[in-house]
Amino acid sequence: MAGAKQERAVRTRAALVQAGARAFGELGFVGASVQKITKDAGVTLGAMYFHFASKEDLAREIIRSQPGRLTLGHGSAGLQRAVDITLHWASQLLEDPILLAGARLVMDQEYFITPEEESSHHQWAEVVIPTLRDAQRNGELRADVDVDALARLIVNGCTGAQMHAQLSSRRIDLVDRVAEMWRLLLPLVTPDGAPRITLQAESPTAGDNGTLPGPRAEPAGAAEN
Repeated sequence: MAGAKQERAVRTRAALVQAGARAFGELGFVGASVQKITKDAGVTLGAMYFHFASKEDLAREIIRSQPGRLTLGHGSAGLQRAVDITLHWASQLLEDPILLAGARLVMDQEYFITPEEESSHHQWAEVVIPTLRDAQRNGELRADVDVDALARLIVNGCTGAQMHAQLSSRRIDLVDRVAEMWRLLLPLVTPDGAPRITLQAESPTAGDNGTLPGPRAEPAGAAEN
């Protein structure tokens, strides 16, 4: 009995997160009402406030869950891992309503993130920093590179890329824009003789076989002209 009740609670919470993500992704934080979220989730207002104290609380849950949404293999490490994180994020964005909501909410954080809390920018930088530190220890990054500053630059670059891609193509070319960022950035931060970096991720854009390939594998460290 208790197990069934707990299972229903888990399903209700998941339904609220999914409905909230769809509403935030479509309407932004201000435009998404609690009434719409609960109606789309098929639950009562009481259920909403049992799981989340407020709409702000739900938005914070969606933001904090972002890194865990990435489906990334375990084969890469160091600088390649940092590149893979950004390309897989860009690739999965169109298919995952929670990642898409995070992309929309990034500009609305003033409404639900307090100065004492970590913003999504800081959260994503903390995801990338360990891989960049590994890269620097292994000689994949120049010794004089400020890893924390580089992580912030990568996150800011990806944020700007998705904003511009939304305006120009509804984010269809986001993978290519992120790969373009890396092509320009890698020669500036990698030493001579650094390992080759692959700039490739599956794109969710529909094509002849259901997907279109992302950018081709290219050497990076010394970008092609």
